Order: sequence, then structure tokens, then C-alpha cells
Amino acid sequence: MNIGVLGSGIVGQTVGGKLAELGHSVVLGTRDPANVDEKKGYAPSLGEWLAGAGPNARLGTFAEAAAHGAVIVNALNGLVSVEVLRPLAASLDGKLLIDISNPLDFSRGMPPAVLTYEGGASLAEEIQRALPGARVVKTLNTLTASLMVNPRQLADGDHSVFLSGDDAAAKAQAADILRSFGWRDIIDMGGLASARGAEMILPIWLQLFGTFGNPQYNFKIVR
Repeated sequence: MNIGVLGSGIVGQTVGGKLAELGHSVVLGTRDPANVDEKKGYAPSLGEWLAGAGPNARLGTFAEAAAHGAVIVNALNGLVSVEVLRPLAASLDGKLLIDISNPLDFSRGMPPAVLTYEGGASLAEEIQRALPGARVVKTLNTLTASLMVNPRQLADGDHSVFLSGDDAAAKAQAADILRSFGWRDIIDMGGLASARGAEMILPIWLQLFGTFGNPQYNFKIVR
């Protein structure tokens, strides 16, 4: 499958690399595809990522990644997601858009504020409003990047991931991708409005990061 991953930080690189490893044709969208030497925050440089990602992966602009993908992964910073995605609306029409991002405002330090939109909407809902033709599904935003693509690193995979979306077929397609990563406990929380809850988990997640000193943990819903 052709997949476009928007965002080249640690989340985009990790998810894009795993998708390429699974045999998908991946274009990793970034602001400057020619700049392959600069470190990307906690992530390697794009040159290092390309060297490890193999023949199924390449770099492109955001527009090139959006045009390439039958499925799109939004791994952009949550605060700029709508701004970057809106001009790509025509390329995203009818496509599954998996939104992994979180609208975290660190401008006043820690803990960050989780921003909401008109009517208390989540970022996922705001993306859907900006891209009415896309099929937005929220998932994977409640854990660290390495666990997103390899849940068996922790408790042999016995922990939970959440799924929100208004399109049942899009959620089923997203769940298939999650299962290909190794996820077993995929909790469908309902419509896209339920992404409000998933995004609000982040203050607890970040507090635990400070408590444990590392991000190798997740939530398990016992029922």
C-alpha cells in the first residue's frame, strides 16, 4: 500500500520506518526534504533514517507525501497540524487520515496545556472540519513512539490502544494497520468526538513520564 507520513520527527520516523519494514511504499513528508543532515529533535537525521528505512521509503514534501498515500498518517506537531493539512485538502479527499498528533502547548513550560477548539472539540475533530472529505481516525496518540509500532516491547503487548472515528470502514482499516504493528487490545471508543478523551490522557501520560523518568509504559484497560 502507498502511505504518506506527514511529519519527520521521532513519531513520523518511527511509524514511517515500521510501515516501510512491513512492505508498504512510504513517503515521509517534511518541510525541507533536501536537508538530510540536521538532527530532528529526539530523532536521527533524515539521512540516517533513510539509510535504515530501506528501499520502500523515501523523502518528499508534505504535498508529495499527501499525493502518494492511499493512507495518510498525521505525525505533525499538533499545534501546526491544521495549518499544514488544510492546503492539502484536495489530495486527502476520500483517504483514511490517521491522526497521531496531540495539541500540546508548552509555551508556559510544564505541564503543557492541552488545547481544545470551538465547542471543546479535539484536534482530530478540528482536522475533520478543515478536511471534510478526509476520513479521520484518531489513534496511537497516548503512548511513546517505539511502543506504537512494537507493543510487545512492554508486557508482551498486553496493554491498550484507543480508536476514534466517524467512518466505520476507516476505523476498520486503521485497526488492520494497528494489528500489523502487533496490537491486540484495540478499544473502539466510538465517534470522532471521543478523541477528546484520548487527547486529554496526555497530562496524565506526561506526569507519569516525570515520575518514571522514561516513556516505556502504557495504559491497560481492565474489564
